[in-house]
Amino acid sequence: MVKELHKAAQFIFTVDFWRMLVHWTLSLIISHLHLFAQSLSVLKSNPCPRSRSQSLSRTAAMSPICIVTGATSGLGAAAAHALSKEGFYVVLVGRSAHLLLKTMSEISKENKNAQLKAFVVDLSSFSSIMKFKSSFRQWLSDMGMHSSVQLLINNAGILGTSFRNTADGLDEMMVTNYIGAFCLTKVLLPFLMDSTVPSRVVNVTSFTHRHVNDIQVVKDLITGKSFSKLKKYPFARIYEYSKLCLLLFTYELHRQFNTTDKTCQVSVIAADPGAVRTNIMREVPSYVSHFSFVALKLLGLLKRPEDGVGSILDAALAPPGTSGVYFYGGKGRTISSSSLSYNTRLAERLWTTSCDLFLELKLASMETSTSE
Repeated sequence: MVKELHKAAQFIFTVDFWRMLVHWTLSLIISHLHLFAQSLSVLKSNPCPRSRSQSLSRTAAMSPICIVTGATSGLGAAAAHALSKEGFYVVLVGRSAHLLLKTMSEISKENKNAQLKAFVVDLSSFSSIMKFKSSFRQWLSDMGMHSSVQLLINNAGILGTSFRNTADGLDEMMVTNYIGAFCLTKVLLPFLMDSTVPSRVVNVTSFTHRHVNDIQVVKDLITGKSFSKLKKYPFARIYEYSKLCLLLFTYELHRQFNTTDKTCQVSVIAADPGAVRTNIMREVPSYVSHFSFVALKLLGLLKRPEDGVGSILDAALAPPGTSGVYFYGGKGRTISSSSLSYNTRLAERLWTTSCDLFLELKLASMETSTSE
């Protein structure tokens, strides 16, 4: 107990703590003010209805495939549970085989008709992503299912308080929160585009992106290598960057589908669950995280995963024509993200830099597999 109190005392005197306490709270309040202003506006948009579940088949051979990353707990597990009830064959992706099995067991207890499959994947490892692609394709073949995906939910994310190198030599938080989602989407795009019905990518972002006022899209930033040189790892700022990158990627992929290929039936949507009580703050001293959750609950801004998943489900089940929007607050509501997130030049630079990195990782992975 004394040790935990000491860690908490040290933590509250860091820049990151005050950034989280002040700036993140303000960003959250701003998002809620957007909802409030929208409710008062004469020109307010109507909530986007959920529609896909009405036409889904319940048979294994016909059920649409949904892949959910970070499905071992929190929002990922809640999304997997809810979408299994909507008739999806849910593919759960996570780093822990034990926790994946636990989540599947919990879902099956409440939904005996749930169709579930789990794959152990480390999104911070490019080789793990490529192995998943191969294993997933083989599973579809073994099951006699069409080689396609109807829904991909990039939900996995971490809040790492220290710099940690991945096997590919990149920052673990930037890779898990953004690069991993980018690479997974890239390798699964053929499956999404081969779907006989409209398919969708849902990227789970965060209100914390609003505090980023400027960002230099260079390789060392998106890989996190520039942060390894700093004396103190600015984890709160990096988390914000990763979520902004995910948003820029969302809008850029949406633009590409809508400008280069008018026949493409893949939509891309961002979903922000708001402040949700999950284990994402597990690396923050327990006293600090507990205080944060209590304060947010008193302000009426904290949700349980079962409630916070609403915006993700809104995005997943929105009508096929819905794309390039930002769902927030549940109940089918959409708002605007930060002005920086709509910067097309920034998004194009991020796309080019990310694609170059993707090719580098792919070549490195091929060389490694050849040498083995």
